[in-house]
Amino acid sequence: MDLQDFINRLDQLGELRRVDGADWDLEIGTITELGDERGGPALLFDHIKGYPSGFQVVSNLIATPGRMAAGFGFPPGLSNIELVRRIKDRFKDLQPIPPVYVREGPVLQNVYRDGDVDMFRFPTPRWHEADGGRYIGTGDMVVTKDPKDGWVNVGTYRVQIHDKDTLGLYISPGHQGRLIRESYWAQGKACPVAVVFGAHPMAWMPAFMPLAWGVEEYRIAGGLMGEPLKLVAGEYTGLPFPADSEIVVEGDCPPPEVESRKEGPFGEWTGYYASGARSEAVIKVKRVLHRNNPVILGCPPLRPPASGSGNYVLRASNVWYEMERLGIPGIRGVWDMRAGASRLITVVSIEQKYAGHAKQAAMAALVGPDGAYASRFVIVVDEDIDPTSDEDVLWAMATRCDPATSLEIVRGCWSTPLDPTISPEKRQQGDFTSSRAMILACRPFHWRKDFPKVNRASDELRAATLRKWATVIPAQAGIHKTG
Repeated sequence: MDLQDFINRLDQLGELRRVDGADWDLEIGTITELGDERGGPALLFDHIKGYPSGFQVVSNLIATPGRMAAGFGFPPGLSNIELVRRIKDRFKDLQPIPPVYVREGPVLQNVYRDGDVDMFRFPTPRWHEADGGRYIGTGDMVVTKDPKDGWVNVGTYRVQIHDKDTLGLYISPGHQGRLIRESYWAQGKACPVAVVFGAHPMAWMPAFMPLAWGVEEYRIAGGLMGEPLKLVAGEYTGLPFPADSEIVVEGDCPPPEVESRKEGPFGEWTGYYASGARSEAVIKVKRVLHRNNPVILGCPPLRPPASGSGNYVLRASNVWYEMERLGIPGIRGVWDMRAGASRLITVVSIEQKYAGHAKQAAMAALVGPDGAYASRFVIVVDEDIDPTSDEDVLWAMATRCDPATSLEIVRGCWSTPLDPTISPEKRQQGDFTSSRAMILACRPFHWRKDFPKVNRASDELRAATLRKWATVIPAQAGIHKTG
């Protein structure tokens, strides 16, 4: 159950396309972007210009609901909302499984130390035209250890190649990896770091989930995979990483006053270059390990509706889970609009139970670890609205939302330097906060029974008509299925 196993599985499912001869400079990134926009398969790049066969890059790995379902081991053919429900229930019932340490693994097949380190050994793409360099860390796992309590954190943060043994590491404010890194710096120490540039999606997925402080991602990964994750301890840092990783680096992240470099710009998940280029921390690489025929897991942020990661599915399941933990009743579904950059527009479908229920649901969607970060709009709709259908949601907003009474604004919420709406003045002050809008696109609770009847044939009449006139009625376009 490593990355290459999963790639082979996608190939068997007809969900993989092999691409030979692409250039690492922009071609891989643009092919990835165009493929994602068109709902294409995962892409495995080989014979990359200037590199030997076997040094590969994979992208759009779990960018569609179907491939996300395959990663979780779910059957094909699920509706989008059923997929979200199943992922939410998997997290709800998940039992963390501690990892086990081993002495051998594919990642140890090739080891380079100190002066033999050369990050340009790998066909790292320049993903977007205005990027400030080549980014090997997009679908990565950045491993650190809290110096006080000793727990291991794994996060997904962007990593740029500066030179053969120096990497840039950008971590947005508030993320756990940044807090751990700063705790070393406060003591005048460099932060030990290991970075994995390719692992099975279930091992990688917890790295970009908003887990509570002190919860170890490797344990969550074991629970998702149903068996302990096999780890090896790095010889330089002692930090653990999966034994079947594709590529791993170990090194030190010194305090920025000791060494820093200009990092970026980089096209981010909002679809903009909002954070520009600025001085950021570096990793001084002391060890490079890789298995034979290594595959870089590429997950570049793309301008929506392309996503590169399928994170909109995972985030919807997280928000649904968070709302259930808060005790919100009547939730029929949660969805993140792809056009909303995977987190900026969240849709919640509920069966209203009492006055104020819709507003309570909207507020709950904004307070959990995933819902709180860098969100923008929460739209609450009735149970007859499919939250995965943009057309249904817009119709509900147009006909059930009175702007004077159905909109609420919350200010001063947690955002990110990647937010394009944060003004230059706020950036200079380090004020990375923004507002949220709650849109209640439901029938008003107090007179919902008197609300005009929907002009649509009943489900029973539609089904009977389809059976009788199947040869006359065209197949429905845009059915939301996972495979």
